[in-house]
Amino acid sequence: MIGILDSGVGGLSVLREIHTLLPGHSLTYIGDSAWCPYGTKSYSEIQSRVFMLSDWLLAQGAEMIVVACNSATIAAIRTLRNRYDIPFIGMEPGVKPAAEITRSKTIGVLATGASLSGEKFRQLVETHTPGLKVITQPCPRFVQLVEAGTLSGPDVTDAILEYTHDMVQAGADTLILGCTHYSFLKNTIAETLPDHIRLIDTGPAVARRVSGHHPSKDADPQIHLHTTGPVSELKRLLPLLCPTLTASCHPFPLS
Repeated sequence: MIGILDSGVGGLSVLREIHTLLPGHSLTYIGDSAWCPYGTKSYSEIQSRVFMLSDWLLAQGAEMIVVACNSATIAAIRTLRNRYDIPFIGMEPGVKPAAEITRSKTIGVLATGASLSGEKFRQLVETHTPGLKVITQPCPRFVQLVEAGTLSGPDVTDAILEYTHDMVQAGADTLILGCTHYSFLKNTIAETLPDHIRLIDTGPAVARRVSGHHPSKDADPQIHLHTTGPVSELKRLLPLLCPTLTASCHPFPLS
């Protein structure tokens, strides 16, 4: 079984990509919606929470765990890999692919405050963007909108225009979606911004990394979703976010 954890429902965008690539594998997901967002929490708080979720996934038989949250990856991935013997796969803002395709030499990064303040992000920028202009923007309303199941409409459009204004004005032609929640707004972002602006979403790349570890197939693959928030809310959001996904929804037992 492949374990997946996130601060809320955003990581379902990664689960969707993993399931598409590896349909013969069982997936167990935990969305920590009762404690969302992670992007405003301290690193020590995020680490404690992620350790608890990881311990539970291991007890369920996870052979690898995907930390489908950029903030949790920044705060905890190194410690997780040192603490546990199974593979941990984290999220990484698509700075390198964005640098490779930009023509205007200006890149925008939409992410959480925790991700943008991390040493890992600073290193990515230093390594892959010499000579380029990188404009960053925390987007807390994006997480709130996705957690509410609001993927389009005036509130979403207003948030997109607010968060991307400076980037577009500066000539950015490539924007990085640096949070798994933002993937669910990708279509609306693309429709709102000028046609020449390209969006970088790292979910498919993470699915390929999972596949590269050659996880065990299951005779009867199943998808189980757990939430620390109300199960009724997860059941409401699932058909909005992943309409083709068949999964069971459960309360997280330690919440």
